[in-house]
Amino acid sequence: MIPYLDLSPEVSSALRSKQPVVALESTIISHGMPYPRNVETAWQVEEIVRKNGAIPATIAIINGRMKAGLNKQEINNLGKLGTSVLKVSRRDLPVVIGQGKNGATTVAATMIIADLAGIPVFATGGIGGVHRGAAETMDVSADLQELARTNVAVVCAGAKSILDLGLTLEYLETQGVPVLGYQTEEFPAFFTRHSGFKVDQSIDSAEELANILTIKWQLGLKGGVVIANPISTQFQLEYAPMEQAIQQALEEANGQNVKGKDITPFLLARIEQITGGKSLDANIELVLSNARLAAQIASYLR
Repeated sequence: MIPYLDLSPEVSSALRSKQPVVALESTIISHGMPYPRNVETAWQVEEIVRKNGAIPATIAIINGRMKAGLNKQEINNLGKLGTSVLKVSRRDLPVVIGQGKNGATTVAATMIIADLAGIPVFATGGIGGVHRGAAETMDVSADLQELARTNVAVVCAGAKSILDLGLTLEYLETQGVPVLGYQTEEFPAFFTRHSGFKVDQSIDSAEELANILTIKWQLGLKGGVVIANPISTQFQLEYAPMEQAIQQALEEANGQNVKGKDITPFLLARIEQITGGKSLDANIELVLSNARLAAQIASYLR
């Protein structure tokens, strides 16, 4: 028994019987998309995980309890409450739990709870990283440090393209976090397959990825792995227009003094508006793709 942690009956049963389980974050529900598409997407993601042979475990803080495995009503409530729900990272966990509040978990907090629950594979959209202009702001996501310390593999479409991808990869290298590309040699930039940066290694199959994870942790090498799964060519957005939208959104954020936890939701919302909803459509497609791959990897980890 882990203090303050509740597993849904389905997740608890799956873990006891050594069935594959995939962790899913909840910030993408509350802060990543508008209602009701956020809820619809969350249900779609869970269904994709099931269709690929694993059990989904959406993670959040509910009434001061860490919960792995939300029911439909809990997901719907998070979606309706949206950005009024607290966005919870590592530093926030004891406060939100102690005050008995609800919280939507970031990549970092989801990794922590997944690790406590015994779930080694996690699917998300994109990881956080080093923000543009970090030399002045020191704005570096806690996701990167969590990847250095917590034994959970994160399947993602790279890092969010609003970030400084070069510095993000340098940070991960310094922390000893492997960045593996699934059938790609180039690190994807969330909405697009291309960034101009290389992954550490290109891996061709979910089975090989699972084997690498097993070896890493058997060797006692602490920390996670970034598994970069590029958005499909069919749904990716062109690099130049996306970069223009990002620059416009960054300028607006700077002009409005948007900082800290608020910066990423602000930028994603503005980019959606600037692109006429195309970025949201791409976001949904890449999350579904990541969930599919994560379930396949989890199946081979049994």
